[in-house]
Amino acid sequence: MNREDFISILEQEAAAIRNIPVTEEYSKAVDLIMQQVHRSGGVLITSGMGKAGQVAMNIATTFSSAGTPAYFLHPSEAQHGDLGIVRQHDVMLLVSNSGKTRELLELVQLARGLVGDIKFIVVTSNPRSSLAKVASALLLTGSPKEVCPLGLTPTTSTTTMTVIGDMLVVAVMKKINFSSVDYAKRHHGGYLGSKSRKLSQTK
Repeated sequence: MNREDFISILEQEAAAIRNIPVTEEYSKAVDLIMQQVHRSGGVLITSGMGKAGQVAMNIATTFSSAGTPAYFLHPSEAQHGDLGIVRQHDVMLLVSNSGKTRELLELVQLARGLVGDIKFIVVTSNPRSSLAKVASALLLTGSPKEVCPLGLTPTTSTTTMTVIGDMLVVAVMKKINFSSVDYAKRHHGGYLGSKSRKLSQTK
């Protein structure tokens, strides 16, 4: 691998981000989070399997530090009791590149067994998938080709999923007028905690 090879990978990843379809579904997703979490007192629950699950976990922790209560629910652990965290007014964000992840499809049915009218935001590459069909807000990745030379390892797909999560977080932050003072209350430790406290003192 030479420098040009690495630049080519960066260009492919950047192109995939630029090709994420930005539709009215984003406004639907943000409105759903605002209604269920910030007006009705629910929580944003994210879920996914494998690499997509790690992205979902990151989305949850980022939302939490940015003023929107959220947590990650592992779809397999949900079947062994963790489903009990799901309550009325919660909203679920499901991340699956294929939109066919068995554990997530089972989670949908289990969650509906507890809260019949629970809503789902789905991040996927497949608009015709089973998960896409249950979405109240459907956020598509643009189905990018993986930069993995085998075309198998989740690489570019997880990049776009992460960016979609960032878009939602920032949009909701703006909706709730989230400030450095608010951030400092939630993120005390480390460099960011120190920086946020300094910023809040200037307000």
